[in-house]
Amino acid sequence: MTDDTTLHLEELHTRLAQGAQDAGLLDIAYRTVDSPVGELLLAATERGIVRIAFHREGFDDVLQTLSTKVSPRVLRSPARLDAAATELEQYFEGKRRGFDLPLDFSLSHGFRRAVQGILPTIAYGSTASYAQVAAAAGSPRAMRAVGSACATNPLPLVVPCHRVLRTDGSLGGYAGGLEAKSALLHLESAA
Repeated sequence: MTDDTTLHLEELHTRLAQGAQDAGLLDIAYRTVDSPVGELLLAATERGIVRIAFHREGFDDVLQTLSTKVSPRVLRSPARLDAAATELEQYFEGKRRGFDLPLDFSLSHGFRRAVQGILPTIAYGSTASYAQVAAAAGSPRAMRAVGSACATNPLPLVVPCHRVLRTDGSLGGYAGGLEAKSALLHLESAA
């Protein structure tokens, strides 16, 4: 495609996204951003950020899940996610230690949601064990359930499940991969 054709298609897409937004037909807006831990998919409802996904999770699969579990009215509409993209960029540059974004926890329920509510209390540059998080959630023996809550966290980075480690200090798992988890912990310890 020529540069003019690409520009024309982008302008058309922007007008369509804005028209859908104005008509109340856009329930989930999404965009992708580059980051030091790979490309990320950001998705938001009117209430707030509903999903952050790593490329390895399969963006098409993530969008399909959003379509099924939240709303089928999903469209690439980057403007709704400008603040999230900016805050993530600042985080990766070491200029931000916490996020001020509205969050939509539509994909989390029960104990998983309770655990995900505790994760932001783990301070930037600090870690907690699965056992410590289980105790904070009121179920000291539920370490595996905490692991499951972290593994299914729909808002990694913003809800910092990467700060949860095994009791012996080893990394455990991470949706973005252990290399990404290690990189995030290093970023936070270096700041």
